[in-house]
Amino acid sequence: MTSSTPPPDPDRRPAAAGGDAPRLSAGERTELDRLRHRVSVLESAGPAGAARHHWARSTGSVLLILLASLLSLLSVVAVWADSIVRDTDRYVATVGPLARNPDVRKAVTDRVTTAVLAQIDVEKLVKDLERAASEKGAPTGAAKLLGGLTGPITSGLKSLVGDNVERVVAGKAFETVWVDANRRAHAALDKALTGESGGAVSVENDQVAIDVAPLVQQVKDRLVSAGLQPAALIPAVHTDFVVFASKDIGRIRTYLRVLEIMGDWLPVVAVLIAALGVYLAADRRRALIGAGAGVFVAMVVLGVALTGMRAVYLDRLPVGASRAAAAAVFDALVRFLRSGVRAVGALALVTAAGAFLVGPSRTAVLVRTGCGRGIGAVRDAAVSAGLPLRAVGAFAHRFKRWIGVAILLVAAIVLFTWNYPTTAVVVWTLVIVLAAFAIREFLDTGPVSTPSAGPHLP
Repeated sequence: MTSSTPPPDPDRRPAAAGGDAPRLSAGERTELDRLRHRVSVLESAGPAGAARHHWARSTGSVLLILLASLLSLLSVVAVWADSIVRDTDRYVATVGPLARNPDVRKAVTDRVTTAVLAQIDVEKLVKDLERAASEKGAPTGAAKLLGGLTGPITSGLKSLVGDNVERVVAGKAFETVWVDANRRAHAALDKALTGESGGAVSVENDQVAIDVAPLVQQVKDRLVSAGLQPAALIPAVHTDFVVFASKDIGRIRTYLRVLEIMGDWLPVVAVLIAALGVYLAADRRRALIGAGAGVFVAMVVLGVALTGMRAVYLDRLPVGASRAAAAAVFDALVRFLRSGVRAVGALALVTAAGAFLVGPSRTAVLVRTGCGRGIGAVRDAAVSAGLPLRAVGAFAHRFKRWIGVAILLVAAIVLFTWNYPTTAVVVWTLVIVLAAFAIREFLDTGPVSTPSAGPHLP
């Protein structure tokens, strides 16, 4: 016969030794019920509270990463605007190659030729020739014949002046004058971007123009040397070559000014916001992949926007402006901006790929396993050949994680302190980082095995 043991009464105290358990008092039962209810509420609300907390963190992480992606786009433009204004060498490197551009040379030639011809009074020159002929005793018919040469003389002068201007612009002297003029003018570029006139660079009539008076002086000297004495009477002519012209230059100037002011801090803010977004994420590795992908997409958008802006700018050129020269100037001004877009895009893509390869996906595991086995095989062959790695291998294994952190930290410092890193700088930094990790893996021989003690002999 079996007897079943009744369940314990929750309202009875634990039994003392040798006696029955006394029942709880009314106050104790009330307190016990309150505690039971509280535990039940916490157990039922726990998963929901965790879910709400997880959702809030994920939402905040996504918003911060999106904001960082947008700021990365603005950061690239801000650094470019800041460099154009503050870095003279950068500005000269930007506009210097324009001196060798055939479209720009033709536009400068036309501008200078027009400026020189405007200073030569052909009608006065013909009258002087007619009066000189009369004074020399030339027949009246011959003197009158000279008076009808205004057209041929004008055409000849235009050809003579144009040829001399072309020689000046095509020579090495023009490149020197161009670079020196732009270097001297760079001090006034800030005024140009803020709308203040004056200096060698000015903003008037929605144009950024550079005074090319030195070229007019050189052409004047060549014309005098060629025997055209009236050219000696040409006064000092200050004529402008339009570098940039747009109806929207006022608005562009305001935007560039704001970005130029933020150029030093905006990239740092973007990186910190992205880091905070990754830190808040429940899955930080995936958040890092998302941040890299977001910045890459932002750079693609900026690259497409630059192409669209180029088309819009050329369509809105003033009447009579050289479209080819304007396109060359636009491409030169945004050349370093495009380089920055490619560099940041490459860095973002590499970051996303690196975060993916350290993950648990099948592809990432296969890549890591294959690389590890290959490096391990080389290490085993080297050790078999007599390469001593015992102490170094133990050190590399013990501090493997910290060595990896140091490699990434050095790479980050190099990229952040490099003035205007290009795509080549990013690629070579990646190659060096991969080589450093391969060396770390090669040196890691694993934990040092302690030989077991042999049997104790009496």
